[in-house]
Amino acid sequence: MKEPDVLVVGGGPAGMNAALAAAESGASVVLVDRFAKLGGQLVKQTHKFFGWADRGAGARGIELAQKWSHAVLAQPQVETYLGKEMIGAYRDGIWLVADQEKYIKIKPKRTVIATGASEKMILFENNDLPGVYGAGAVQTLMNSYGILPGEHYLIVGSGNVGVIVAYQLLQAGAVVRAVIDVLPRLGGAYWVHAAKIQRAGIPILLQRTITGVYGNQKVERAETVGVDDKFRLIPGTERTFRVDVVCLAVGLTPLSDLLFELGIQEYYIPELGGFVPWHDQTGRTNRKDLFVVGDVSGIEEATTASLQGRIAGLTAASDLGYAVDEQMRRRLIEALAEFRCSTLSQNVCSGLDRLAGKEASQ
Repeated sequence: MKEPDVLVVGGGPAGMNAALAAAESGASVVLVDRFAKLGGQLVKQTHKFFGWADRGAGARGIELAQKWSHAVLAQPQVETYLGKEMIGAYRDGIWLVADQEKYIKIKPKRTVIATGASEKMILFENNDLPGVYGAGAVQTLMNSYGILPGEHYLIVGSGNVGVIVAYQLLQAGAVVRAVIDVLPRLGGAYWVHAAKIQRAGIPILLQRTITGVYGNQKVERAETVGVDDKFRLIPGTERTFRVDVVCLAVGLTPLSDLLFELGIQEYYIPELGGFVPWHDQTGRTNRKDLFVVGDVSGIEEATTASLQGRIAGLTAASDLGYAVDEQMRRRLIEALAEFRCSTLSQNVCSGLDRLAGKEASQ
């Protein structure tokens, strides 16, 4: 059985930074990730980030993935289990990892959960027809493997991911017929990519939703219709798009299955993606030995995830008696709050405030 000081579950920006912060403080760390390569969502993100220069603004996601991945793999205090699935969390403190035909038991003193999020889907006729993809799947095929899953696209969702994927598809030579969104306004906080695709002739059609896809064993056309302010379908506004791919960019939901197994207190906060675990400013949950960071703690983005990871990693190491730069930890907490206020949408900030207000019930 492995008995590290800190177990980190998830190798995205939050998990990598948590592992590095704890290890640099002297703690022994085991990091487990289901994928064979560290980086999480960053490995498919070819665009440059906005925000705080010290946490990656101006760099591309793939560059940040390489930078942090190299640092983790070079850190002697971190033992990595990549391409391994964390399949169980038990209340006696044992975690179970599946490694091909055997299992690895891990009993850490502190645990940082950085499992990220899964893509949301929406209901419409024939939504299981080949050619309906989540935005993450399109990005993985296009940016990680150099494969375009089709030639003509309809993007559903005008948030940051939707417009960025539309722009990346355009760069790859695909035809994007339109970006549609059921809301009356753009869903993204960053407007630059929306402006780019509109200049390129891709229309962004608001208050419009998809009702079905049709074709002979694969998507050949998508049917859409306008909606009113109460999201009711408006007869006579139907429009057909000849496409072979419908890309759904309708949001993410935290991957908190492991937390549910452990009985961690969760609350439904729609602004943060759904059910999220209660946690304090260091990421600590109602179990003092368990922290949550990144999208599993509420849907945000890579800069906040990396900051959360550093804070949780330092706090876990401090709990165990390792020398931690407390001034640095306080600066990171202050920087996270400042960054959120200056860059995130009002919706997300409202959700974070609502979650913070739940503390009294702990």
